[in-house]
Amino acid sequence: MTLTLDLPKDLEHRLNAEAMRLGVPIEKYALRLLGDVQEPDQQPANGAELVAFWHREGVIGSRSDIEDSQAHARRIRHRAERRNAG
Repeated sequence: MTLTLDLPKDLEHRLNAEAMRLGVPIEKYALRLLGDVQEPDQQPANGAELVAFWHREGVIGSRSDIEDSQAHARRIRHRAERRNAG
């Protein structure tokens, strides 16, 4: 099915910017958004569904500046442990 929408310019720009950030065509990003609509009461039932949800929402992979997540987590933990040591 083909669907044509007249989007407000600001929404078009936001969609395009997010699609570019994710490295996907705007059409694919829009399909992902439409396909990911869930009923409000549907919650992930297990870890795999939660990870899939995080992928769809763009949480996983959103910090491309972090090359080694384990080392990053260790640094955060180290700083937190020393926060009140003074």
